[in-house]
Formats: sequence, C-alpha cells, structure tokens
Amino acid sequence: MKDLIQIEGVKKIYQSKVGPIHALGPIDLNIGEGEFVSIVGPSGCGKSTLLLLVGGLLEYESGKIHINGKLVNKPQTDIGIVFQTPVLVDWRDVLGNVLLQIEMRGLKKEAYLEKAKNLLRSVGLAEFEKRYPFELSGGMQQRAAFCRALIHDPPLVLMDEPLGALDAITREQLRVDLEQLWLVTKKTVIFVTHSIPESVQLSDRVVVFTPRPGQIAEVIEIDLPRPRTIAVRESSAFQQYVHQLTSIFMNFGILRDTVISTDQKSVVGEE
Repeated sequence: MKDLIQIEGVKKIYQSKVGPIHALGPIDLNIGEGEFVSIVGPSGCGKSTLLLLVGGLLEYESGKIHINGKLVNKPQTDIGIVFQTPVLVDWRDVLGNVLLQIEMRGLKKEAYLEKAKNLLRSVGLAEFEKRYPFELSGGMQQRAAFCRALIHDPPLVLMDEPLGALDAITREQLRVDLEQLWLVTKKTVIFVTHSIPESVQLSDRVVVFTPRPGQIAEVIEIDLPRPRTIAVRESSAFQQYVHQLTSIFMNFGILRDTVISTDQKSVVGEE
C-alpha cells in the first residue's frame, strides 16, 4: 500500500496568557492510500489539532507533513472535511448544500449534478434532496455533510467526531452508512472519535493518543472482516479489540473501574 500521508516529528505548541501549552507531539505516522485510520484519546490530547495540521489549517512548530509527496505548508484544497455538526446552509436544500462546494471551487455545477444525486441516494437521502436542513433529522443532516465532503472526489477526508452529537441509535446506523460509503469510495480517512467500539467498527488501524501532550501510545491493526455487521461486532474478536483499547486507557488512569465504598456512598447521599 502506497503512503498518502507522512507525518514526521510534528509538534504543536499553543501560546497562552499563562505561557506555552504543549498540545501535541512529536508525532510520527504514515497513512496509506485508501486506509481508514481512527485516532482515539482523552479530551485535550490534540486529536483535532492533528487534523487541522494535516489540513494545513494550523502551523506546526517542528517536523513535516507530506500529502502525496507534497509538503503541507498552507491550507489544503483537495481534501474533504466533516465536523461534529453538519454546518449546512439554511437557505439551500440538501442537493444545493452538496453542490455548494462545487460552486465555491468555481467548477461547473451541471457536471456534478448526477454525482451529487448518486451520493445522496447511497446514504438514503434520494427522496430528500429538495428538503431544507430544518426539515431533516440530525442524522440526515450529517449524511448530507458526508456527501458534500465527497462531491469533489478528494483523495483524503478528515472527520472530526462526525457522529459525536447524535443519539445512540442514529449514531449506530450512521456508522453502518459511513462504512458502506467508505467501501464504495475507498477514500483515505482520518477519523477522530472518543468511542472505542466505534473506532474498532470503522477502522483498519486505531491510533491511540496519550494524555496531553498527545503522542502515539500504540497503533492497533484491526483484522476483522468487512462489512462489520452486527455478527462481527458481537464476535469475541471484536470484543478483544475493545478490551485491548480499554485496558490502555485504564493504564493511563483515564478509565477507572472503582467500587464505591460505604464511606463514599454516604458522601454522595446514598444509604
């Protein structure tokens, strides 16, 4: 597999009123073409920062990032980005929101019209292309955001907790939809999530970050068949990966499995 992204010794430090904050790094990571890589770690460890650095939306203090052999030293235009909220334009219908990116790039909308409709069809929104965002559920809005990120056929898609704001059932269905969309398009995806099962379900590899400053504690290859059906997700192999990742965070002290003592119960008002 050819590497699409090379991250070498990258470090990010934010300046604040109380002094510099070492947020991330150094990070060394290569990501192959067509690979789905999830980044999992505690809040504030630099997961989203890394996405912004790869997208050229932040400057790094040291190291280098290359995409397809080209140094990242400015905002990248040939990528797709999906945020935690859909960020749809209220006054455009669903199809218009997907095509907005085409218009902003100065491309001919007519040339992408059929592709936009096919993308919407692939995520179950064929009957909603003329609806406006306020007429859609949160999950449907996020599906539209997926389509918008893919309409210009980018080689790389950056996803910053795109399912994080959804209810549990909707989130479960969108995991399935997202995997199916990835299986069809085979884009390279960097996916930030706080959910351990979600990372196992979607990823080829899971990159585990330490607490801030975020560094790579471990990279786990997920050797499970695709698509990751309910049967796969209920398998012992799937649960072993979840247990492995959970154990890492327990060793960090981020996750704890503590029994509340009698004295503690009295403090919180339990008898």
